[in-house]
Amino acid sequence: MGFKCGIVGLPNVGKSTLFNALTQTAAAQAANYPFCTIEPNIGNVAVPDLRLQTIAKIGASQKIIETQLGFVDIAGLVRGASKGEGLGNQFLGNIREVDAIVHVLRCFEDDDIQHVDAKIDPISDADTVDTELMLSDLESLEKRVPNLQKKGAQGDKEAKVSAVVLGRALDLLRDGKPARLTKRDDAEEERLFQLAQLLTAKPVLYVCNVEEASAANGNALSARVFEKAKAEGAEAVVVSAAIEAEISTMPAEDREVFLEDLGLTETGLARVIRAGYELLHLITFFTVGPKEARAWTVHKGDTAPNAAGAIHSDFEKGFIRAETMAYEDYVQYNGEAGAKEAGKWRSEGKDYLVKDGDIMLFRFNV
Repeated sequence: MGFKCGIVGLPNVGKSTLFNALTQTAAAQAANYPFCTIEPNIGNVAVPDLRLQTIAKIGASQKIIETQLGFVDIAGLVRGASKGEGLGNQFLGNIREVDAIVHVLRCFEDDDIQHVDAKIDPISDADTVDTELMLSDLESLEKRVPNLQKKGAQGDKEAKVSAVVLGRALDLLRDGKPARLTKRDDAEEERLFQLAQLLTAKPVLYVCNVEEASAANGNALSARVFEKAKAEGAEAVVVSAAIEAEISTMPAEDREVFLEDLGLTETGLARVIRAGYELLHLITFFTVGPKEARAWTVHKGDTAPNAAGAIHSDFEKGFIRAETMAYEDYVQYNGEAGAKEAGKWRSEGKDYLVKDGDIMLFRFNV
């Protein structure tokens, strides 16, 4: 199971350049004018994980298959999008289809690249997008909540609970706060809240697009974005889309030296993925055999049957048990046989909560 992140922001902040670099394609046209991205471009990238290389070597696997991360390059937004300005309706509709929002903010000066507001202010840019999303949610809930309250008063229990939790979201939106801050008291409230598909309920990762010289440590503009993210409980990373575009065209053997020269230890892609995983509470487990070593993604808190279902729905339906060992034990004892001899190979049942780095073999019957 992978997940899909929508890359959003004002026109000309570097969205399509970042998308092209991350997916190592030229599918999105990066041009210096608004709305050069009209249809959302979708690209999947392999999630880099050095553990997978180690597992494959120990297991003598013929093939390595990384888990996938999806990026959607969504058209630039302008003020009035919630009322249909620019490509507003299409923009908002595309956001509903993603799991998280990667909000690219321009944190660099460049006289050759125009800004839609003729000024460089990432906080103002973020507020513009946030406001349009909140206005859209506000308009939606002001219609839905009274209807839910009416149904709840008539005895519809689900509508009554929905009215309560979405009423809290409506109060937040009226105060200029995103719906993701809504208090949910139990699993049922959480389920109904998620069903509402509110735009401002989606987790946000702010990507500060900086100039090359600031790629390692950021700059004064990106520092302001990090303060905003901390206050909101969001995530933020510094990336130079220009550098990422250059790296994406390099031979693999040249990339490490290039990064070192810039004072970087990893690519922007790696930082975005790690922050995205943290944002969506995702973890990775592995399967390994002579044919292939493979990485899989599940949510933190998922059970062994959930993990089995990430491979195939039949595995989950007929789940019997999961034979499991930790990545560290697999490496320390040089594979499955050594881990078994050391007593590190465990048999886990339906209630087992998968841990990041688990190596798993599923027993099932259908």
